[in-house]
Amino acid sequence: MSGLLTVLEKMHAARTGYARPLRRFRHHHLVDEPLVIVPLKLAGEAAAPLGCAVGTDPDEPVLLTVPQPRNRDLQHAFFTDLAHVVLGYVAARQGETEEVVPRGGEPRLRYADAPQILVPNRPALDHLGLTGRLTRFQETEDDVPLLGRWLTFFADRAEYPGSSLALALTDLLTAQWATGQSDLEDANLAMLLAWICPPEGTTGAAAAQVAENPLDFPPAGPATDPDFDGLVLQPAVQGYDRAVDAGDPVAAARAEAKVREAVTSQLMPTWRLMWKGLRRLRELPEAAGCEQRWAADRDRFTRHVDRIAEGGPPQPRHDHAVAAAARLATLERAQSRFEAQQAVDDPFVLAELRTTGEAFGGTVVAGEPDRTEVTAKGRTVLRPRLTVRTEDPVRVDDDQAYVCPDRPKQNVRIREIAEDESGCLLVLDVVSGMGTVKKPVPIPEPGETVRYTRVPPQWGGQDFPAPEETPWTHGGPPPGSEEPQGAEQ
Repeated sequence: MSGLLTVLEKMHAARTGYARPLRRFRHHHLVDEPLVIVPLKLAGEAAAPLGCAVGTDPDEPVLLTVPQPRNRDLQHAFFTDLAHVVLGYVAARQGETEEVVPRGGEPRLRYADAPQILVPNRPALDHLGLTGRLTRFQETEDDVPLLGRWLTFFADRAEYPGSSLALALTDLLTAQWATGQSDLEDANLAMLLAWICPPEGTTGAAAAQVAENPLDFPPAGPATDPDFDGLVLQPAVQGYDRAVDAGDPVAAARAEAKVREAVTSQLMPTWRLMWKGLRRLRELPEAAGCEQRWAADRDRFTRHVDRIAEGGPPQPRHDHAVAAAARLATLERAQSRFEAQQAVDDPFVLAELRTTGEAFGGTVVAGEPDRTEVTAKGRTVLRPRLTVRTEDPVRVDDDQAYVCPDRPKQNVRIREIAEDESGCLLVLDVVSGMGTVKKPVPIPEPGETVRYTRVPPQWGGQDFPAPEETPWTHGGPPPGSEEPQGAEQ
């Protein structure tokens, strides 16, 4: 949410020194036992692992380090250890199943639970995606290629609006609170949490200034602090290289311990901040729409498990034209649906949308609860009408349906807009949830205050041509070639 009210709340936070709430509810599901991953990579390298803290127990993280991040064998050993933790966590969510009976479809089974990955920030999510791309095509007999497929799956789902399978803690926190600092500073987990959870007796602004010190609050990864790289990490790694070149296993073990100690000193402060932020988020009530979105996540998880079990290939390096267009359309539709669902669930989000014309509120000044219309087939149907006076800016879209959060089954459409000296008059037709002529359902009465926002779009999307029907100029196969497998949607 980045509108007028957000700006006002950030100004209020800057003036008072305390973070301000932006939403009344939390709009992402949090499982009881998420897998927290704090990754670090070598500076100047795209995906060379330096180490990570991973696990589900805040008191007992699994600490993995690489004494020489550029060594391919040591990298592979690191990925093997990480695969043991991640794949074990994923497998533990493949136990209990439940039957789903879709409307007009065949019953199917899906897992009753799903894994959830939590990382400190958005760059850490991108790093997991790069790691997945690096490992999923490796031709080894161990679990590293499978780790790559799962990390790619989580990275892809992190891009899907409303999904809770892979989340960045800074994204969750900035969605809930406004601070008095810039968006760039909000990307620093330590500074962000200092604003939201300041120590007793101090303000968030003062605590954030203390959190700027990288010695006490190292970067949350995957990048490391330049001073740490030059003064601590580089000498430790060089010491390991000298010991290995000299063929001295005792010295190599001591040097490896120094690297591990240095990397651990950068991981543990962020590890503790992750669980602190998670506890703060759990204090917020979960929005009603989370249940439906988490069910969709479990469907996606179940399908990916089945795809792997059936011997499906790894995700491709690049989507072809049709798959890329379909994915973009899916993400755009999901974004629109997620925003609309939040407005229905959360009055704070609805208030923000009222400033942009995407939602409106006002007072009912007239109503026609018994109004009827005759359809093209000659049938008389109930079509109540009400008039609402509003001072909100209203942006009218053709055939856009609106819903009142207090009456979630009763949708309206704007039929007419008029203006008078006291504001704008909206003539609304009730198009669903009004009942029948014999059994009408009450509509808002004159004098009642109402709020309306867009009805969330239904599932589905745009139809695209099959890959074999796509011209080669737009990514289709040249004559006589075999079409590559598309990305999983």
